[in-house]
Amino acid sequence: MVTKSKNRDHLNLLCDIGDLAALLTASSNIRNFLQRTAVMVADHLSADVCSIYLFDRDARELVLAATVGLNPDAVGQIRMKPGEGLVGCTLVKQQPVCEGSASRNPQFKYFEGSGEDRFESFLSVRISKGAENIGVLVVQHEQRNYFDDVDVMALRAAASQLASAIENARLLMEMNPQGTSEIQNTSAASQLKFIRGESASGGYVRALSTIFNKRIDWLLSEPSEADAGYTLKHFHRAVQLTENQLQELQSRVAERLPESASLIFTAHFMILKDERFIHEITSHIEKGVTPPEAVRIVARHYISMFASSPYMYLREKVNDMEDLTGRILSNFRQLDIDAPAVCGGRVVIARELYPSDILKLASEDVAGIILVSGGVTSHVSILARSMHIPMVIADRPELLALPEATPMLMDADIGNIYVNPSDVVIQQFEERNQARTVTSLLADDMLPATQTQDGEPVHLMAIINLLGELELASRLKAEGVGLYRSEFPFLIRSNFPSEQEQYLIYRRIFDAMPDKPVTIRTLDIGGDKVLSYTDATAESNPELGLRSIRFSLKNPDVFEQQIKAVLRAGADAGALRIMFPMISSIDEFQEARHHVMRCLNELERIHAPHHPSPRIGVMIELPSVLEIMDELAAQADFFSIGTNDFVQYMLAVDRTNEKVAEYYQPSHPSVLRGLARITRAAAHQGKEVSICGEMAHELAYIPFLIGIGIRVLSIAPQFLPSVQKTICSLSLPVAEDYASRLLSASTLRTTRDIIENFTSQSVLV
Repeated sequence: MVTKSKNRDHLNLLCDIGDLAALLTASSNIRNFLQRTAVMVADHLSADVCSIYLFDRDARELVLAATVGLNPDAVGQIRMKPGEGLVGCTLVKQQPVCEGSASRNPQFKYFEGSGEDRFESFLSVRISKGAENIGVLVVQHEQRNYFDDVDVMALRAAASQLASAIENARLLMEMNPQGTSEIQNTSAASQLKFIRGESASGGYVRALSTIFNKRIDWLLSEPSEADAGYTLKHFHRAVQLTENQLQELQSRVAERLPESASLIFTAHFMILKDERFIHEITSHIEKGVTPPEAVRIVARHYISMFASSPYMYLREKVNDMEDLTGRILSNFRQLDIDAPAVCGGRVVIARELYPSDILKLASEDVAGIILVSGGVTSHVSILARSMHIPMVIADRPELLALPEATPMLMDADIGNIYVNPSDVVIQQFEERNQARTVTSLLADDMLPATQTQDGEPVHLMAIINLLGELELASRLKAEGVGLYRSEFPFLIRSNFPSEQEQYLIYRRIFDAMPDKPVTIRTLDIGGDKVLSYTDATAESNPELGLRSIRFSLKNPDVFEQQIKAVLRAGADAGALRIMFPMISSIDEFQEARHHVMRCLNELERIHAPHHPSPRIGVMIELPSVLEIMDELAAQADFFSIGTNDFVQYMLAVDRTNEKVAEYYQPSHPSVLRGLARITRAAAHQGKEVSICGEMAHELAYIPFLIGIGIRVLSIAPQFLPSVQKTICSLSLPVAEDYASRLLSASTLRTTRDIIENFTSQSVLV
């Protein structure tokens, strides 16, 4: 039998955001989207058949929703219970099923009229979001033993990337809108003038204000006389304009944030493609309801359905529906494709924000953000800093009552907010801002290598949160990536990123740092970094819960997908380093390292290009490591001390809790002695130890770190110039004497006095 030619570049399938965007926007409705998806997957894998089965949660059955290659009349007719047939077994076992001759498998179930008699090769993978079953993706071929391990990896990658869109499609197909929801309107304006908050992301902003999600008022507003002027034609125009705007927003997000390898606005697009959503609105209009009111009525039903769900990730879709409805309603009033974005150029005031909200605001070129809850170390704040959006945290809920378009001035560098600022205040800040622009040019004076006055080299590495920071890190002559926080591609999505999506992200990092060391920290979620789509049960103390390496070891499929993506992306890298976060024991380190070895063996077996010998390290954050450092240093290749969490866990202080913020003291004698002890143990074994976190760029602590033997600092790119200047002004004997005096102190008062005296007499910048 002649073997059909197959495209062996399977691992690069479905990776371009343009492919998925085109798939969504070109589909006339949800069923058409599923059908187009089946056609695309079949084409990519050179398969004769591709079928999509969706899991009906009420009936507890898998239902054929789309197919290419089988009898189209079988759609909606073929149903299987979990565990029934090869498709049902895929769902229950949560593992791919690959059969070279499916009909010989005793689990195979034939359906009369399906037309699958002649297809022998069978490959299926589960479609899921965390623990939630979405369905099963199946490909088949006439030729026996047609599919291999590479095909399995490719189909799993496709299922992972398509999971979010398919889940939205399934949800909308099975919804039965009911009930209404009630949301309170924002109160009248207050008389605020000056507010002192905390800086979460620096910058200077003078712009008009807007309240985030203020557009939900339109959902509840009473019908007005102006509504009567709109027709069904206006509704369809508003929907089309909304879709055009969403496409434009998505393109802008993709340019600014390459990590968004899947559509940020997937749920929005899917709702617009939902025939029931459009039909119900149209039906109300044809019965005499004005188009804007018809949109409100149907939207309330959907919001009620989402809000009443027991699943967190479905409840969060309330925000998507509110946002989408607001856009449609606003487009009744101004049907202009070039209309300014709702939040564009404004200071946005919000009660709370998810990372996905930050992305939407960034896509609209928001000027600044005022958050009335949260902490400066939250991932929302880190994301704002990475995207250069000024942000201030202010515990002043009355800000939410400001009138729309109130003039605002934000000095986000120190956390000051001015409401209706006077001309004098504006002039002072404008002059200072111009001076800062000139000062920032000093970054061009960065030296290619950093050393103390007496010639001791210190290596400055970059911490990378988002790919957009790589350019600045390169321009400021970073000697490599000391830490890539790999959780951001997970946090900004509504489902786990596939191996291929992660590969593309990691590949960009290695390409930007050729011949330089790159350290990828494996997934570090939990605590204040929650993935809503895992639908994990709430923890009473998440900081001490299932987070970081614990989550990865409990979810080996997710863990190994990430590791394989890293190994593949770093195939040509000179120095690839994989680092495990929150290691508490040698046993955990060994188990995590075992997964890396498994991935290396699997990639070798299928002849996939990959890095053959990555260095494997530990991020030290927990006090439990102190007593086993000597043994751990004998096994790990390198260490990095995450000072933010190390201080938090050493002192039992929640660093995001304002009530105990005063107890978060990096100058605590136990913290300083712990850092010195770790450094000595690593040096004894000849292993590198670096510092990352706030202490690495705080000028008062840099001499101490140099003094105890630290020679590698990982810092955010914007701090590279000031840190280099500080190190170049130091001599090694001075740094060692400073460290010795701090280590001999036994009280916080003494360490503070030593630090204050040293900084007041030094030339630290």
